[in-house]
Amino acid sequence: MKLIIKILFPIFVLVIMSCSTKKKLPASVFSLDQAIDTSKVLATGFSGVHITDLNTSEVIFSRNASKYFVPASNTKIFTLFASLNYLRDSIPALKYVETDTSLTFWGTGDPTFMHSLFPASATLDFLKSNSQSKKLFQSYGHANIKHFGEGWMWDDFNDYYQAEITTFPAYGNVLTIKKDSTGIKGNPEYAMNRTIMTPQTKIVKRSPEFNQFLLPALLDTIKTYYQEIPYKDAENVNRQILESLIGTKINPINLPLPDDAETVYSIPTDTVLRRMMQVSDNMLAEQLLLLTGLTQNDTISSEFSIENVKTTLLKDLIDSPIWVDGSGLSKYNMMTPRSITQLLKKMHQQTDEQRLFSLMAIGGQNGSLRNMFKGNDGPYIFAKTGSLAAVYNLSGYMITRSGRKLIFSFMNNNFSGSAAPVRKEVERVLNLIREKY
Repeated sequence: MKLIIKILFPIFVLVIMSCSTKKKLPASVFSLDQAIDTSKVLATGFSGVHITDLNTSEVIFSRNASKYFVPASNTKIFTLFASLNYLRDSIPALKYVETDTSLTFWGTGDPTFMHSLFPASATLDFLKSNSQSKKLFQSYGHANIKHFGEGWMWDDFNDYYQAEITTFPAYGNVLTIKKDSTGIKGNPEYAMNRTIMTPQTKIVKRSPEFNQFLLPALLDTIKTYYQEIPYKDAENVNRQILESLIGTKINPINLPLPDDAETVYSIPTDTVLRRMMQVSDNMLAEQLLLLTGLTQNDTISSEFSIENVKTTLLKDLIDSPIWVDGSGLSKYNMMTPRSITQLLKKMHQQTDEQRLFSLMAIGGQNGSLRNMFKGNDGPYIFAKTGSLAAVYNLSGYMITRSGRKLIFSFMNNNFSGSAAPVRKEVERVLNLIREKY
């Protein structure tokens, strides 16, 4: 027995010393790792998390934070940042040059004109008043844009969230079909001049090539119906709609935008930013991106807008974003959790906190977070969601139970099945963080 003890005792001492010198993870960090590792839902995909203290920049938790993820509508955080830096209090509606006999105007990309969700602006009245005594010209010579963003799905053309990108939007670039007690109506009516009733579809379907709409026969059997469908060739259709609104011919031309062009403004910028962020409106995001670039250039171009922001305002990001559109519809976009938290930090440093938080979706209160993060002691999550097939991300600001303010980015890609279970897991993990800190 003595011989056995003599042999085993040194080994026992080494084990004890090893255990005593091994660095232990804080219980809170271990719990967060465990919360992700033991999640059967998150295990089907790939997750990245980065959480920092808003005031001290201390890294609270990091997991795959340097890896690139498809951001989906988290891309709108980048569009918001550009808008806060380049747009003034009100949205530029159009640029113009006038003479005694003519008025030439250039669209800026303002998405609010005749939009059902925004108040009327001075744009229409301005054009009407000039049409009475002057010849009107609408120029597209400053435009370098495509109808769709890079990498957009071709077969989503019928879905409300993929409206065409234009220099002069109208009605959100969508045809709204409604049925109520007064019958079936389309707005704008101009875009609904070719319709066919058919039993072969359950929703309104537009032809891929032109503005012919198939209306489901079931509309005759139901009391109410609502659908928004992007119309084709929106740039030209919108000019014709504008002609009908002001009652005169508008002559299309291709003149460059002069430096001395004057500006007509429409509605408050924050009104548009708030809707873009809270309900994740893709059309608004794409048009706002165009607007930011036009403040720095004489050409309206998504590519220029993105490159300008990347090379000036975001040249110090730790991971340069692969960024191709304003809304996040494209899966070509690629960003890292730690670069998103860095961007959120920049935005907080430049913007009044109350204003900034009011622009985001607010947990338990509005938009895409209306049914999440409900608390009895006030809102504590101010963030942006991002969803596509096999993608669910959430990035923003959190107020913890102790009152500490954190910045977070929780990105999830390539999971199987619906986003709903992943969304619940993200909520669970973030609520754990709220309690721990």
